[in-house]
Amino acid sequence: MKRKLLNKLRLRRKNRVKAKIFGTANRPRFSVFRSNRYIYGQLINDEKRETLASASSKEVEDKKEKKGKLILAEQTGELIAKRAVAQGIKEAVFNRREYKYHGRVKSVADGAKKGGLKI
Repeated sequence: MKRKLLNKLRLRRKNRVKAKIFGTANRPRFSVFRSNRYIYGQLINDEKRETLASASSKEVEDKKEKKGKLILAEQTGELIAKRAVAQGIKEAVFNRREYKYHGRVKSVADGAKKGGLKI
């Protein structure tokens, strides 16, 4: 019962955050998904329901060199910002989903800002 309750609370929190955010072609929604091992980011146009750009820490990770999750998250943010700027996107609306704005989620946002994306 406890797991069902926690999932229900998490879903409610996710929907509450998503209700306030809407992405367009000029200013897409920058959605972040965090798993235990990797972090993913997408730029989404909600008008057409399409993904404009995406990146994950799998792409950034170098198998030979061991890096921390925060560094990988920041590099993922820089990568998605680079792909967005290449498509002519300069601004985005940050969607943290049900996660708190700290740790790896904050690192992705900081990396995107460093890469030239205005959030």
